[in-house]
Amino acid sequence: FLHSTSALQINTLTMGKGSNVQKKQAAQLRNAKDRGKTDEERAAAKAKAKVDAAAFQCELCKQTFMVSAKAPLLWQHVVAKHPADTKPTDCFPVLLKDFDPEDPTGEKAKKAEDAKKAAAVKKKAKKKDDNLDDLLNAGLTKGKKK
Repeated sequence: FLHSTSALQINTLTMGKGSNVQKKQAAQLRNAKDRGKTDEERAAAKAKAKVDAAAFQCELCKQTFMVSAKAPLLWQHVVAKHPADTKPTDCFPVLLKDFDPEDPTGEKAKKAEDAKKAAAVKKKAKKKDDNLDDLLNAGLTKGKKK
């Protein structure tokens, strides 16, 4: 009886609770995603948010704008916050350099550019047709001389 008990104790000591340990480790890995960000990740996100929040800055009043701010919003800032004689390029030299308040989305400029391209393509196509006619006429006249 004593002999069988010691053999049972040895088996339980060597086997341990491996399956439970493995389950626990797998659960910890699954739950690691739920815990959230580490301190380093939080610091990096905070730094990025700070840079994005101050992406654009008015040169006159030093007001900052988010990175997602578009030219119409910056134009509105110039008109609303600064005297009427203030040039938009004084506040935002790069962003409002080519901005047209009459065409805030840029659709008119795009249509004009597309029209220019279409006219250029038409001219090229017409010249090509003339050249083909000249070549055909030259080839036909040579054939008639024989």
